[in-house]
Amino acid sequence: MKLNLDNAVNYHYDKFPPGNLEYGKFINSMLKATDAIARYDQMLKNMHNSEILLAPLRNQEAVISSRMEGTVSTMDEILRYEADHAENTEIFPTVRHEVIETILYQRALRAAQKAMEDGYPLSQSLIKGIHQRLLSFGRGAEKSPGEFKKEQNYLADHLKKKILFIPISPEKLQEGLDRLFNYITKSDHPTLLKTAISHVEFESLHPFKDGNGRIGRMLITLMLWSSGTISAPHFYVSGYLEENKDLYIDTMRNVSEHGDWESWCKFFLDAIEQQAIRNLTIAENIRTLYEEMKKIFAETLSSKWSVNALDFIFTNPVFRNNRFTSNSGIPAASAARFTRILLDNNIIVTVEEASGRRPALYSFEPLMKLVRV
Repeated sequence: MKLNLDNAVNYHYDKFPPGNLEYGKFINSMLKATDAIARYDQMLKNMHNSEILLAPLRNQEAVISSRMEGTVSTMDEILRYEADHAENTEIFPTVRHEVIETILYQRALRAAQKAMEDGYPLSQSLIKGIHQRLLSFGRGAEKSPGEFKKEQNYLADHLKKKILFIPISPEKLQEGLDRLFNYITKSDHPTLLKTAISHVEFESLHPFKDGNGRIGRMLITLMLWSSGTISAPHFYVSGYLEENKDLYIDTMRNVSEHGDWESWCKFFLDAIEQQAIRNLTIAENIRTLYEEMKKIFAETLSSKWSVNALDFIFTNPVFRNNRFTSNSGIPAASAARFTRILLDNNIIVTVEEASGRRPALYSFEPLMKLVRV
């Protein structure tokens, strides 16, 4: 298919990092974003176990960020896959490729977080490692996973058959990446501003054959976390970016076309503020549900294992009974009894009846209703 190059915007050669930013154009947005993310982070710090309570947000991010690239899957499909294959690093080709791509996104982000916890810096080699994992299976496996591009790539509107943006050329890419990571490491810009500028620069470099959007959005979370702006790696901005996708793309293009870094910074900071408010609401709803359920589980199960059961079900809101009995840390006989009690009290519902050697599949609907997207 021949694509039209008329009106395509070219990468902003020799204009990164931006020199004299007019802070007045986005300072108000920066103050609001800083305040909103600080309130969100305070809530994270007050959570006794943010990993258990906010795992659903990471699943939500995987679904939305992948959907922005045309990969449509649902939270229920992702959690169902995890219920069957969580312990298995192998990918199962019988599953829809959209589900596999979303699972790979989730696993790539988790692996990046683990690597950084182990002391690896946010670097070009870490980004290549994330990319290798993200495109390790399915359609992406033919798109040079873990390798920077060797041919010119484009951002295109395939419906209108026209090219919107021509990223940096492969010959200049290494120089561009070196400048970007030098800026990330050494710039004294405030973190939110640095994250805004780094994100648009990464997308403008478009260093990989495929997967650039997803990696670029992961970079936002990793930068905010590694800088200490958020105390746990649970802040995702794809929801706002998806809802404002046309403005997101146009404002990024204007950086290269008109040198308008300020409008981009304002858009990004507004996105952080709005998403922080939204994430705070979702996280508080999850925490409130957890506290309510803690009492209900204690009363209903009448067991010292009730919190173990609650933590397992919050972390795995769609699960098969065999995983509950083997992975929850609860004696198998008690776990089997708990499942029956939770079903009888409509706390969990049956998604799929047991069949032959295949155990039943259950869903914890109170949590699913909060996090479905």
